[in-house]
Amino acid sequence: MKTNFNITIETLIKQHPIILFIKGDKHSPKCNFSKQAVDILNTFNIEYYTVNVLNNKNMKDQLKIYSQWPTIPQLYINQEFIGGTDIIINLYQTLKLHEILEIHINS
Repeated sequence: MKTNFNITIETLIKQHPIILFIKGDKHSPKCNFSKQAVDILNTFNIEYYTVNVLNNKNMKDQLKIYSQWPTIPQLYINQEFIGGTDIIINLYQTLKLHEILEIHINS
């Protein structure tokens, strides 16, 4: 059974081609992991949307259940869960994030 939070999470993911769930916002991340994820996305000069999970503890908890991923931040591109900061960093360093974003931009 879907909760209201699952519906909200799904709606946000469908509405925004690139969405990053973080602590804080892209202009003022509230933890180092969120800052690292924002810094990496900012290197691409792309539009992306952020959701501050600190504004709603229930959403933070439901997001972890929805994605089956235990940490924040969480990145979604084209409705696909990409991962948290460690994965974002790895994809960035191996240039795979560049490929994922290039596919997104060209689709």
